[in-house]
Amino acid sequence: MIRIERSATISGLALAMALLAAPSAQAQSADMTFFVTSSGPGKGADLGGLEGADAQCQKLAQAGGAGTKTWRAYLSTQAADGKPAVNAKDRIGKGPWQNAKGAVIAKDLADLHGSANNLTKQTALSEKGEVINGAGDTPNRHDILTGSQADGTAFPAGDDKTCKNWTSSTQGAAVVGHADRKGLRDDEPSKSWNSSHPSRGPDGGCSQADLKSTGGDGLLYCFAAN
Repeated sequence: MIRIERSATISGLALAMALLAAPSAQAQSADMTFFVTSSGPGKGADLGGLEGADAQCQKLAQAGGAGTKTWRAYLSTQAADGKPAVNAKDRIGKGPWQNAKGAVIAKDLADLHGSANNLTKQTALSEKGEVINGAGDTPNRHDILTGSQADGTAFPAGDDKTCKNWTSSTQGAAVVGHADRKGLRDDEPSKSWNSSHPSRGPDGGCSQADLKSTGGDGLLYCFAAN
């Protein structure tokens, strides 16, 4: 009888602690203003344009408990078909931004695009609060689609850097950044979170298989813009 009472007491304490911890975790998720998508739409760099990419961010944020905010994908588009270019940095609000665990990755746009931001493998978490596989992991998923230059602006019209403004899953190329800030060399592009190298591959550069072949998975950076 004594053993049963002790077991029941221990179980009761464990349950109480779990219940106390739950609101804290939920509160952190609700305060999240930045994440890396745990998955892409699955069609390579064909995201359905900026609207489709934003919808992916919004859907995953909703699942992560932060769906009341307005979410935007960190993506640039190039001038084409009479439409002007769009800069990724102009889409994501003014900051500050924090991950699902409450760690601030940048306090404003200048901080985000400066050398002292706090975006690393340990802080570039998914909407679930999970670390994204990086260099040395299997599979490597550190290539994040951005189509952007290092300062967050779009590339000039001409050479495709955005897989036809996020509508192609065959021909083209998309510039990616490294979420873990690591690459094959010890140079600035390899360490860049938003402008490391263009995609490439046997399908033309924009398919899901192409993105995976160089260490990606069609993932996005998502920021709360409000």
